[in-house]
Amino acid sequence: MTSSEKKTIEWNDFAKIEMRIGTVVSCVIFEEVKNPAYKMHIDFGAFGIRKTSAQVTKLYKPEDLKGKQVVAVLNFPPKQIANIMSECLILGAIGDDKAVTLLVPEREIENGTKVG
Repeated sequence: MTSSEKKTIEWNDFAKIEMRIGTVVSCVIFEEVKNPAYKMHIDFGAFGIRKTSAQVTKLYKPEDLKGKQVVAVLNFPPKQIANIMSECLILGAIGDDKAVTLLVPEREIENGTKVG
């Protein structure tokens, strides 16, 4: 099914997705998972620091990500991934080679800022 064949959503559906800006405060290799990934802690300001994992190892090194601002969905239910409970989903574009390019703000903005 192509993206043009997928069912369209209403504005209210989109409005339910809570996307916010956060800054990566730590990033380490996630050794306990099958597919290469990083364990990350992201500061979302008033929304706290959240844990997640991200399969972004093709294009980024841990030291590249620390201090980088990212866009993430905060209102997915927590998901157990190996030995951590993921508390958000970082957004990125997936290329044909399966490499993920992170979606990032063009300039620094306050952590926790809503994306819409």
